[in-house]
Amino acid sequence: MPNGVPSFQQPASVRDYRELARRRLPRQFFDYLDGGAYEEYTLRRNVDDLHRIELRQRVLCDVGRIELGTELLGSRLSMPVVLGPVGLAGLFARRGEVQAARAAQAAGVPFCESTVSLCSIEEVRAATSAPFWYQLYVMRDRGYAAELLQRAHAAGCPVLVFTVDLAVLGARYRDVRNGMGGSSGLRGRLAHAWDLLSHPAWLWDVPLRGKPLVFGNLSAAVPAAQSLPAFRAWVDAQFDPSVTWKDLSWLRERWPGKIVIKGILDPEDARIAAACGFDAVVVSNHGGRQLDGVSSTISALPAIADAVGDRMEILFDGGVRSGLDVVKALALGARACIVGRAWAYALAARGGPGVAHVLDILRKEMQVAMALTGCTDARAIGRDALAAVHGLNWAGGHDAAL
Repeated sequence: MPNGVPSFQQPASVRDYRELARRRLPRQFFDYLDGGAYEEYTLRRNVDDLHRIELRQRVLCDVGRIELGTELLGSRLSMPVVLGPVGLAGLFARRGEVQAARAAQAAGVPFCESTVSLCSIEEVRAATSAPFWYQLYVMRDRGYAAELLQRAHAAGCPVLVFTVDLAVLGARYRDVRNGMGGSSGLRGRLAHAWDLLSHPAWLWDVPLRGKPLVFGNLSAAVPAAQSLPAFRAWVDAQFDPSVTWKDLSWLRERWPGKIVIKGILDPEDARIAAACGFDAVVVSNHGGRQLDGVSSTISALPAIADAVGDRMEILFDGGVRSGLDVVKALALGARACIVGRAWAYALAARGGPGVAHVLDILRKEMQVAMALTGCTDARAIGRDALAAVHGLNWAGGHDAAL
């Protein structure tokens, strides 16, 4: 391990895949994937607070049969994991969303297509046979949003994930520093060009072989689909800070399937979502990419699960880097975990086979964690699977007592 950097024969963990992704991607795209808002305090807390939770080891339990399968939003999953929406995934590997969707299908878990994917809804549909989910942002252009909903429904998507924590866009300092929003001046353009040219494996795989490099779901919103600066300008113009819960009736009227509200951190917002008749919420702070300084998602999860867990399904994201993290989230009230960076690192490092391997890693880690805590069924994991929490207060006024 020269200079503390591992030399991989075979990556063993999500952390290993992160390092491989860092080596392979141009800096601007790795920073976009890996970074968070402002000073990234919340991004770090999402990971660190999961580490503060101890599992409760048990012995001499009959764990000869471990059941990871679960039911979620009317579908059977092989394990309580969903590949969450990751924007620009097609820039990490050639036709990246298709590769990830195929890996999810093979593993028996859902894939969620982002609005800002390079591969369109129709391309993912043509490449897979399993139903996949679709994610939509709050958009000023309701007509265009309705068109996207129609396309997703026509593709057979059973679940809509509606992201609500983007009323305004949080500042991501890494993107500013590396010129992701568009380099100015000759020096900036040369640095941008060198960043791309110094990663020949990525250059061959994505820009040369991975065309068309446009945002497939936004192709009608020309020129937003044609370049990153134009795309960012269009998306910024689409954020609607005036939207409230009352405005979401149009969503239910236009979507006949399940609706998941993503971006819930407060129990009161979860209660409102339940009262509005939505099917599930995702306890999420957008992976630490929006408002820095808010609570980690794992600290927000217990109070939300207590508030609405008997009325709707609870999903969890933020900081999940292992199957042990999944078990901890299930113990605190989640039905399943949505992973984002974990699969995107693997996609960037090794394409679809990398995503398939990460899913296998999560599965095996869950199996070991469940066996050594005496849990035999993922659907029955509760707080008695935890031993202690160190220095972590539950959001909503609860202390960390188990």
